Amino acid sequence: MNHYCTYFDGGFLPQGLALWRSLARHDPDSVLWVLALDETAARILAGVGGTWLRVVPLAELEAADPELARVKNSRSRAEYYFTLSPCWPRHLLRKRPDIGRVTYLDADMLFFGNPEGVFAAMDAAGASILITAHRFPEWLRHYEKHGRYNVGLLSFCNDGPGRSCLDAWRARCLEWCHDRLENGKYADQKYLDDWPAQFGDALLVLDDPAVNLAPWNWPAQSSSAGPEGVTVAGRPLVLFHFARFRALAGDWWWQSGQLDYGVMPWSLRQALYGRYWRALVAARAEIRQADPAWRQPARAVRYDRDFWRSLPLRVLFGSDWLRWGDRFISGRLGLGRYSGRLLAMLRTIFLRR
Repeated sequence: MNHYCTYFDGGFLPQGLALWRSLARHDPDSVLWVLALDETAARILAGVGGTWLRVVPLAELEAADPELARVKNSRSRAEYYFTLSPCWPRHLLRKRPDIGRVTYLDADMLFFGNPEGVFAAMDAAGASILITAHRFPEWLRHYEKHGRYNVGLLSFCNDGPGRSCLDAWRARCLEWCHDRLENGKYADQKYLDDWPAQFGDALLVLDDPAVNLAPWNWPAQSSSAGPEGVTVAGRPLVLFHFARFRALAGDWWWQSGQLDYGVMPWSLRQALYGRYWRALVAARAEIRQADPAWRQPARAVRYDRDFWRSLPLRVLFGSDWLRWGDRFISGRLGLGRYSGRLLAMLRTIFLRR
């Protein structure tokens, strides 16, 4: 039985439940441990999910980890959530010695296939820790300043190296975990750069383009959509990371989060985001059945200088999408796929001046 963990609040309930349903479909013997970040998430999740969705309120983690609770007021909400990343799986492995391995997942992911290859690769390598690289294409390598590895998928065995890694990561995040670049650090993520040298053969950097496919790496991974589904470098897609995908107005205007990387062409976009939309709709219906009074909370959009400054580029490349049914429309006939390359080229030109 595979154990996974994630965390989210009431505003992210549909995404979190969609993740769980996709996991239950493709790894039916699995358990997902959810750290509920507010009362809404804890209450509603208690009424959905079934036997293998386990819910732990944030207060329980904070009571068990007083050092974590002490840094809460010194950080923004996002920064505190980043700080939870090592503390949550560490707590599970300490409290539940029967869990042989726990795999952390960001809540904005969806499984498209069975993840057995992830664990088979880890076991074959004799590894206690697994991470995945961002796998940026050449023109996006400047984003490695935020970290070579992505926190979206991490796996830790309940053994010496696995626990040691979580202990060390937690200590560093408690000391410093902020949403900015500073002295070679960035949030919870940049710390992972040190792990290959620190843990050696106990760590596996998973080399599977079908796992943790994301807006920042799909252009370099030979991704395509066909009658059999999405393939990546000729392999069936296992896990996609829907990072920075959010509604800007109601359910009809969406930010793809892809402007900086390259906007997906039509067929791939519908195969991924169309399916994700249907999963979100099903999750919303399930939530409302458990709690008829529940309404999707509106996530605040910051109409600040950065929003308006980027608007012309978002319009030019079609990185903001209009939803029609389960289709997401950019109206740019494929032009958007070059946005990442062009913006990287302009960045290089202006930096040389």
